[in-house]
Amino acid sequence: MSELQVATPPRPTGAVRVLKPTEMPLLRDHLLRLDPASRRDRFNGVVDDDFLKKYAGRCFDDGVIVIGYIENGRVHAAAELHEPKRSADRTPEIAFSVEQHLRRRGVGSVLFKALLAEARRNGYRKLRVTTGAQNDAMRALARKFGTRLNFRDGELAGIIDLDGAKLSN
Repeated sequence: MSELQVATPPRPTGAVRVLKPTEMPLLRDHLLRLDPASRRDRFNGVVDDDFLKKYAGRCFDDGVIVIGYIENGRVHAAAELHEPKRSADRTPEIAFSVEQHLRRRGVGSVLFKALLAEARRNGYRKLRVTTGAQNDAMRALARKFGTRLNFRDGELAGIIDLDGAKLSN
């Protein structure tokens, strides 16, 4: 009896860094490449191309810190750190998007670690994670870094305590 060989995709080799405002088109193009399910997971609903174009522009206008995973000059995944000014309890919110071809290859974890480090550099002590109940990837990623998610108002939400967040994952 022969052994079944399963090919594993190569580990991603791109760079992870904070995007500059002049690189907004890289974020915009990444968001436009997201498949419908990934768009729904990221924005907790259906969004069209026009919304995504405006959203990418607002990220850099509103002072959002965007960390991109870049391969061959293109952003293929992003982590966003939204300032707390729009939050009632002054807790910054985070968000992630990863293109389908990079899922389950560690890119989300790399971005999560980079985002936690950037949040600490900016003096934040807590972060909010909000996701739809159907977003299995975000739920798993949040739990991996020590976030307890609770179902409330049709979505899952949790707080990451940066003093106790797991960074070794």
